[in-house]
Amino acid sequence: MAYFIDLFSPETYEAFSRSSRHISGFRLRHRNMAERVKPGDIFVCYLTQLSRWFGLLEVIEGPFINDTPVFVATDDPFVVRFRVKPVVWLDIEQAIPIHDEVIWSGLSFTKELEKGSVAWTGKVRGSLVRLTDSDGSFLAEKLTEQAERGKVYLLNDQEKRKLATHTVNRPDKVVSVSVPEDSGGGESASPIPELETRESIRVQALIASIGSQMGMSIWIPKADRGQVLKEWTPADGELLDRLPLNYDDTTLRTIEQIDVLWLRGRSIVRAFEVEHTTSVYSGILRMADLLALQPNMDIRLHIVAPDLKREKVFQEIRRPVFSLLEKGPLAESCTYLSYSSLHELSKQKHLAHLAVTVLDEYAEEAE
Repeated sequence: MAYFIDLFSPETYEAFSRSSRHISGFRLRHRNMAERVKPGDIFVCYLTQLSRWFGLLEVIEGPFINDTPVFVATDDPFVVRFRVKPVVWLDIEQAIPIHDEVIWSGLSFTKELEKGSVAWTGKVRGSLVRLTDSDGSFLAEKLTEQAERGKVYLLNDQEKRKLATHTVNRPDKVVSVSVPEDSGGGESASPIPELETRESIRVQALIASIGSQMGMSIWIPKADRGQVLKEWTPADGELLDRLPLNYDDTTLRTIEQIDVLWLRGRSIVRAFEVEHTTSVYSGILRMADLLALQPNMDIRLHIVAPDLKREKVFQEIRRPVFSLLEKGPLAESCTYLSYSSLHELSKQKHLAHLAVTVLDEYAEEAE
């Protein structure tokens, strides 16, 4: 028996709670990871935004592909499915916070960290990440105990705000969005400290290096090249002098400003915006501009930012304005990559032999 993380947003938690709770689904990009799961394994359920553990689902059958909507009338994206049996399912205020002293000191990836650290978040960045047997059995034991005793963990005001539901009606569906609180204004107008600029350049260079090792051609904006090339030395032909793309001038100018592009032949494979500033907004706007200009462009977009800015990135990606793009909500095309996840990926052996989809195991979606 193995243990795997099953991530739920507050919205999917509520939808699953109202269902028969016998089908757990994942996005198509999780298909390869899902193949590792066998009947008898356990999904340990984790609630994003609130950082709480709340359930255990025993796998009965799967994986299998089925696009018949389960929780919504149309467009259910969770098509890689398992038939499951609920073993534990807790109400939100009985779900155990990861910062609970017993949990924090008992998990291998948190017990050596200070409570304010975010280094642990990489472990819960995506569904179907396998937990160690000791962590999995520990959480299963504590969740089973909690189901019996029902201790209440009251939500604070910030957690209640995160549970507040905001939606936008698209012609094809209703989309959940976030409405970020006013942070006081003036952030984007502040000068960026030189130290932050250097860190941003180093991350651009790291992304370029990973892509080149995976056999990609690389595009870096002309304005950044001088600094990036102090951190990364490309082989002949790896760094493109011009983009081999046939778009109108407005689209090309937008694409040329994206921090890093990975290309294979004449096709963009992945696009990255590095957001090191407080507002984490300019790169997200550029990604939205690109999708607005070219709604049929089928590429994966990534916002790369420090671990501490994770929640801020998710809030901005899910703004109402980005939910109305013709292609679909920005959150469905654009994922978050933390600095720590990129460094972890860069240490993978045999990068040259890995498929580009390995990135999806490190990226997080704004569910």
